[in-house]
Amino acid sequence: MAREESSARASEGKVMRHLFPRTIRIAAVTAAVIAGAAGAAVTRAGAQQAQNFDTRNFDGVQLDIQQVSGNVYMVVGAGGNTTVFTGPEGVMVVDTQFAPLSGKILDAIRTLSDQPIRWIVNTHMHGDHTGGNEAIAKAGRTRAGGNVVGDIGAAATATARIIAHENALNRMVMLDPPLPSAALPTDTFFNARKDLLFNGEAIQMFHQPAAHTDGDLLIHFRRADVVSTGDLFTTVMYPFIDAANGGTIDGYIKALNTILAITVPSNVNEGGTMVIPGHGRLSDEQDVVEYRDMVTIVRDRIREYVRRGMTLDQVKARKPTLDFDPRYGNDTGFWTTSMFIEVIYKQMLAANPPKTVKPATPSRRTNK
Repeated sequence: MAREESSARASEGKVMRHLFPRTIRIAAVTAAVIAGAAGAAVTRAGAQQAQNFDTRNFDGVQLDIQQVSGNVYMVVGAGGNTTVFTGPEGVMVVDTQFAPLSGKILDAIRTLSDQPIRWIVNTHMHGDHTGGNEAIAKAGRTRAGGNVVGDIGAAATATARIIAHENALNRMVMLDPPLPSAALPTDTFFNARKDLLFNGEAIQMFHQPAAHTDGDLLIHFRRADVVSTGDLFTTVMYPFIDAANGGTIDGYIKALNTILAITVPSNVNEGGTMVIPGHGRLSDEQDVVEYRDMVTIVRDRIREYVRRGMTLDQVKARKPTLDFDPRYGNDTGFWTTSMFIEVIYKQMLAANPPKTVKPATPSRRTNK
């Protein structure tokens, strides 16, 4: 199986190089998968502890820019993958990685466009996706007019606007130490979808409740046919279910199914709609199908063990992830296979408590 998978990945690499020949190097880079795996270092408690990674030395981090489709690009560094969309109206940036990488990300953006950064979108609250908000927003400029400029002057257009779901903002303002106000989202919404027409492109943002967190967004660039998923899909690890910030395994699977409802494959399920994951390599619908199936299988196995009344230790001993561990498993770091099993177990136990059989009550005999 390992030999077959290696061969398949090699063939896949040839296909991807054929489909996307325009790769722009900022410096000599490592493979995107390795960079994505390194960037996956978000702590279990989410954005609050993710800020601690700012003490890392980011000087040696090298960025890789991959053209995905049209004017949509994927930037791989040491945090979550960044999506950059360019056009005559300006630039949109989806996720801003860690704060110390802001200068390098801005340099990368300037190789793609000399237009101002107008919009930043945060797919969720975690610091490896929002750390560069402040610096990148300050490097941008929004549009305003009429009474807005008249009332507050230059401040109305001084920075790019930051879009996020309201739940993400609510989580970010509760962090300790607090984030600077300039790093917080400025434009939030609370319903299921936000639409935006920018650079002639219809952009749809779909809220996915109670998935990775409770404030996740999927971003669909409709004309380019690209979906930016944040951490609702990765290629390098088991899903990080941040239960402390509203994440659930069932919501995560629903989010993967939502991605699949958007994507349309090309020939033999390859190509078609391209998917930019939160961490890892550029993907398509078939990659999401495989990931969705894996997550569903593991969830269903653990749910069945819970229904049988097994303890957490007994479930772990059954190794419900065994056949997927060579690809996604990890015994060290911020998110281990054991943690993944445990969070599913606890949520399945709450939703599917084991059935208890009451002892039969002896029937009373009556003398006639």
